[in-house]
Amino acid sequence: MSQRVNVQKHSESEEYFPVPFHHQNTLILENDTEASILYGSHDRHLRLVRDAFEVQLVARQGVLKLEGEKERVNTSREVLNRLLAIVRTTGRLNLDDVEQAIVDAKGETGDETGQMIDVFQRGLFIKPKTDGQAKYIEAIKKNDLVFCIGPAGTGKTYLAVAMALSYLKSGRIRRIVLARPAVEAGEKLGYLPGDIKAKVNPYLRPLYDAIADMMDVGHVKKYLESDLIEILPLAYMRGRTLNDAFIILDEAQNCTVKQMKTFLTRLGVKSKVVVTGDITQVDLPGGELSGLIDVQERLMNVKNVSFIYLTKADIIRHKLVQDIVDAYEL
Repeated sequence: MSQRVNVQKHSESEEYFPVPFHHQNTLILENDTEASILYGSHDRHLRLVRDAFEVQLVARQGVLKLEGEKERVNTSREVLNRLLAIVRTTGRLNLDDVEQAIVDAKGETGDETGQMIDVFQRGLFIKPKTDGQAKYIEAIKKNDLVFCIGPAGTGKTYLAVAMALSYLKSGRIRRIVLARPAVEAGEKLGYLPGDIKAKVNPYLRPLYDAIADMMDVGHVKKYLESDLIEILPLAYMRGRTLNDAFIILDEAQNCTVKQMKTFLTRLGVKSKVVVTGDITQVDLPGGELSGLIDVQERLMNVKNVSFIYLTKADIIRHKLVQDIVDAYEL
């Protein structure tokens, strides 16, 4: 273990996670530079370890204190020691190094917390409830572009929003962009009263609802006003390049082929895209081909693109929803 030395204060003491303090341990850093590299920009490396193992981390004057359940504290300290060895050997630490160390540690311990999604609501974790949902979450972690196709009630949108908020909270992306095609039966978007925000609100309400479940009202308002979370109709994405973002396209079955191409080519550097939809509920006029149906053949074998198909077995809404889906399949 490193010798304790006097160093300048690196980070204010911060309570990262409310857990019962069964066990404590410490890690001592040799100097400010070492601490800065290990902790990451805005402590993003520490936050990843914290979220992965549900421990409390307090950084003060070159000493990192770990508190929580004994096995989790010990495992997280082993991960931090491994990362510290990389820092001392190479003088740097990449986000990939941190994520890989966490994955390796979870594989060794059989820790189930890897399935838990840490969102902004204090003490709230979102966890997949079916095997299909678990595969969906893993696909998002491992790929830059994920298509999730399945019937209503399978958690396609909800889990995508949860993952986006988790990535934003941990600092892996800088903002969230949520999009949806404004396809309706009857009224056109332009005839609705109000400014653009008022016009698109009815179409994007499901996305607002998902966010509201995982953040308090104050945070939602703040993040929307600062564009850390941006919600917009698909038509307003033309010409954009979305870097360092988690982008979700909901109800993608109502995209035309051209719209799907336009959306997918918005993908920028360090970004992740999740596209969700139900190809049995296409509302496009005149029998126009759905971009979500078309894209399966075009991108099915492209590297770093994953297609996840959820079924009625993954439905987690009211038990009647599965019976309704069954009835309409007859």
